[in-house]
Amino acid sequence: MTDTDLTLVSAWKGAQTRLKAAHIDSPAIDARLLLEAATGYTRTDILTDPYKLLTAEQKATLDDYLTRREKRVPVARILGRKGFWKLLLDLTPAVLVPRPETECIVDMILKTTEEGQAFTLADLGVGSGAILLSVLSERPAARGLGTDVSEEALAVARDNAANLGLDGRAAFLRTSWGAGLADASFDFVASNPPYIRSDVIPTLDPEVRDHDPHLALDGGESGLDAYVEMIPEAFRILKAGGTAWMEIGYDQSAAVEDLMKKAGFFNVVTFKDLSDLPRIVVGQKLSLQYTDR
Repeated sequence: MTDTDLTLVSAWKGAQTRLKAAHIDSPAIDARLLLEAATGYTRTDILTDPYKLLTAEQKATLDDYLTRREKRVPVARILGRKGFWKLLLDLTPAVLVPRPETECIVDMILKTTEEGQAFTLADLGVGSGAILLSVLSERPAARGLGTDVSEEALAVARDNAANLGLDGRAAFLRTSWGAGLADASFDFVASNPPYIRSDVIPTLDPEVRDHDPHLALDGGESGLDAYVEMIPEAFRILKAGGTAWMEIGYDQSAAVEDLMKKAGFFNVVTFKDLSDLPRIVVGQKLSLQYTDR
């Protein structure tokens, strides 16, 4: 992109051409996002003033962004941020890039609650804070706790909470899942744990394999290691009558449902995502605990 006079529209078209040649899946969208970030202009600016000229600095920045994208660095990693639900979250290499399918958990929690309802939510393996902060942003009377084994990830979540003005209602703790949390202390529990089998990780797209932290991807030999450890903890920290939501891989529904039932959950059901794949396993803790007679 060395043209002396490069306009917004020609820069966008040229960026798309480069990304198509590099076999990037969504060249038009990626080109627009990188152009917006490199120039500081919005999508509206590109549409309403397409012949606005780029400065030399803007051209150089865009060229750098495109070069990195051609090397399969995800757009979210290049920009250091990602939209999730209605939020824009800052990212670092210590956290997973939030995925659209994880929004299913947020949607389900919001449909289970009312706007003014006061409740507590534990997000186990909080990462960037995507689930917890999205829920709190829509439920002003709610409070929550995010746990993670990575202090670097917790730092990202804390910063996101502060940037969104939610730090007064969100706390963060370094621990493994629910370890150290009090029994029956949360109304709801949610988690998007690592669930990819170890042997599958080398086959993932470079955007995931080379740029997402393996700590947030690797579910062990079976892909179920996190669930085996976490589900009993989730049951323990839930209040009677509480609900847990667990994101799963497309082929893990039966196994995770079984783990939840064995931990004591009832009404265990799997829900599909917008791609019609099994995605969220939901279970409840009985309001009254019965003993065998």
